[in-house]
Amino acid sequence: MTENPNTELPDNALNAILSNGLEGLPEAISTLINHAMLIERQRHLGADAYQRTEQRDGRANGFKERTLATRIGPVDLRIPQVRDSSEPFYPTALERGQRSEKALAATLAEMYLQGVSTRRVTKVMETLCGFQVSSNQVSKATKELDEQIEAWRTRPIEPIAHLVLDAMYEDVRYDKLVRRCAVLIAVGVRVSDGKRTILGVSVSLSEAEVHWRDFLRGLKERGLELPKSITSDAHEGLRAALGTIFPASPWQRCQFHLQQNAQAYVPKVTMREEVAADIRDIFNAPGAEEAKLLLEKTIIKYQKSAPDLSTWMESALPEGFAIFELPKAVRKRLRTSNMLENLNKQIRRRPRVVSIFPNKESCLRLISSILMEQSDDWESGRAYLNPKHLS
Repeated sequence: MTENPNTELPDNALNAILSNGLEGLPEAISTLINHAMLIERQRHLGADAYQRTEQRDGRANGFKERTLATRIGPVDLRIPQVRDSSEPFYPTALERGQRSEKALAATLAEMYLQGVSTRRVTKVMETLCGFQVSSNQVSKATKELDEQIEAWRTRPIEPIAHLVLDAMYEDVRYDKLVRRCAVLIAVGVRVSDGKRTILGVSVSLSEAEVHWRDFLRGLKERGLELPKSITSDAHEGLRAALGTIFPASPWQRCQFHLQQNAQAYVPKVTMREEVAADIRDIFNAPGAEEAKLLLEKTIIKYQKSAPDLSTWMESALPEGFAIFELPKAVRKRLRTSNMLENLNKQIRRRPRVVSIFPNKESCLRLISSILMEQSDDWESGRAYLNPKHLS
């Protein structure tokens, strides 16, 4: 029987859910993925079944049966095969969305291999992934993942207009002790289309200058040229590293973090709301000159009632003014590192189950896998900034 897919949603996917409720999800997902793979094979070949065209590249060669273990249960797949094609074919539907699942499975399995309770690991594995793993499966999955991750982490970087940097921390076992490891993450906004892309990630025992410097140097060696702006919090090691690696790029201190930092200098709880409003007015000024005038007035305003706050404002708030040198249309999205704060929250939902990573490699493996999927979504989604403001 010849299958000739079109781009309409298969009715039997919906019927599986209507007939069986949530228990019909595996069947529905199976139908959708199988349908998508047929469409992808058709596009790869450049022709419909049995159609003869000059553009045709290869021939359909049946199917390979496979059961994919997922969180919703086993999904039965019929993977389309291709022969006589100039390029190898493997459906992206089977790769996209699976990296973090494999990484989580490998990380949990490493916990098992290093002595964590079998019952505990098995319970977590069944809850999150829907399947158990053997040591052989761990070894194979880890090798495949590490190759993919290394290729992604060392890929060339295309022209980037703006750079956003941040760090998060995870518990990692190191030399028989539990240590807090810094996870450095870099996100760029592409010049070509205004879309976000995750440029890199690194895991180390500290957030010291040497870690940031090596991380930034690696980005530069992969092709990152001087960004028009760099947004981050005031990490001491990061600031020192930026001065060495990207000294000519304007640095924008995250305005959201500045608002938070200011509260430490407010002497009375009753003053907090007023101080926050004054700082917002400064940051929302139409330009740098107006912001400076408002800052001067605010410094004078709090010289008697909150002298420490006044002194802090004078030195700290101007570090959030670099954004005024950029087009007004891009300021709102580049004046904070909130995009990375939100990304970090998504990352933490997964490692929280792991609790303590058995080593730095497992931490890097899982977080990189999650970031790869997020970067795929960003790069295939809508533009973050209008490209006309980036050239």
